[in-house]
Amino acid sequence: MSSRLPVIFVLLTVMIDAMGIGLIIPVMPALLMEVQGGTLAQAALWGGVLATSFAVMQFLFGPILGNLSDRYGRRPVLLISLFVMALDYVVMAVAGTIWLLLIGRIVGGITAATQATAAALMADISPPEKRGAGFGLVSAAFGLGFVLGPLIGGFLGDLGPRAPFYAAAALAFGNFLFGLLILPETVTDKIRRPFSWARANPFGALTHIRALPGLGQLLIVMLLYQLAVNVYPAVWAYFTQARFGWDSAMTGISLAAFGICMAFVQGGVIRIAIKRLGETGTVLLGFGFCVVSFGLLGVLSNGWVVLALTPVSALAAMAGPALQAIMSRQTPPDAQGELQGMLTSVGALAMILSPLLMTNVFAAFTAPAAPLYLPGAPFLAALLLSVAAFVLFMRARSARSADYAG
Repeated sequence: MSSRLPVIFVLLTVMIDAMGIGLIIPVMPALLMEVQGGTLAQAALWGGVLATSFAVMQFLFGPILGNLSDRYGRRPVLLISLFVMALDYVVMAVAGTIWLLLIGRIVGGITAATQATAAALMADISPPEKRGAGFGLVSAAFGLGFVLGPLIGGFLGDLGPRAPFYAAAALAFGNFLFGLLILPETVTDKIRRPFSWARANPFGALTHIRALPGLGQLLIVMLLYQLAVNVYPAVWAYFTQARFGWDSAMTGISLAAFGICMAFVQGGVIRIAIKRLGETGTVLLGFGFCVVSFGLLGVLSNGWVVLALTPVSALAAMAGPALQAIMSRQTPPDAQGELQGMLTSVGALAMILSPLLMTNVFAAFTAPAAPLYLPGAPFLAALLLSVAAFVLFMRARSARSADYAG
């Protein structure tokens, strides 16, 4: 049992990181309007700033924390992050100004950037032949946290917009105490290495795009796709309140349902699709579901129809993994790690840019002076991004076919 406790700690840490992202989404509109006043459109703009600042910190500090753990050990990095995270949630729970909330999200993004460190700890405590299964558990824990976060946050939101922050603080502090008692240090002098800013530079992967010929267009396709699908966490809470009048509990339920459907698609449906349609066909099918779901969400006014549309919207999640598989096939074995680093950077950039883009579109079409009241406008913007990704993917496909013919 003692050998399993560190594994449990890793999974709880990753799950809490994911829950911290989703736990507060349902209550952010109410909290922002309580703190600064103003309209829902103005709250959405600040929500985009807070989400982007969180993503920027994760982008910058994920590699830094991972490299610090190689030098000073997994235990101090993870425990300090959890302790500071708990304090940060308490600060956000009592924050009375928008600037304190912004500082809280900046600190929160840093403390939640421990996924690389948690994965390194999982690698340390797993035999080589079982590391794949261990990383699978880490991914499953993150997915579970993303489902549970909005669901719990939505129900706690009925107690007030600050209640989810106290709950997140309790979870982080409880896991800190658990790790303090059971977590061993796994970095020995044999594997310890000096800290290097060159290794910790999060922009390193992006500077080597041209070193992998033929992948430039596909990386742009992936960025456009990620910008589009990140519309959900960026504006869902604001969109559902403006369009359907949903409260935080209903918003949390809808996000949890979407997360469950996405997990089902990525865990099972995509295997069937790739087997029958191939990777290219699966990408095209995923883009097709993007266009259909974003188009309908842009104009629908019935909340129950939108809920019924959830499985269709989730099917768009097939495009990303299939596109990643195509890119992996075009990459030599000795550059697979470099490719995954690039894809991680692309995903982080999308998480940084999409909230700013989508919340500004939402604000422009829901403000009192808006020429056209259209809360679904961000989803129409996502539709345009999906079409652009489809067109660029077809051009890249044609170029690959020409190269093979030559």
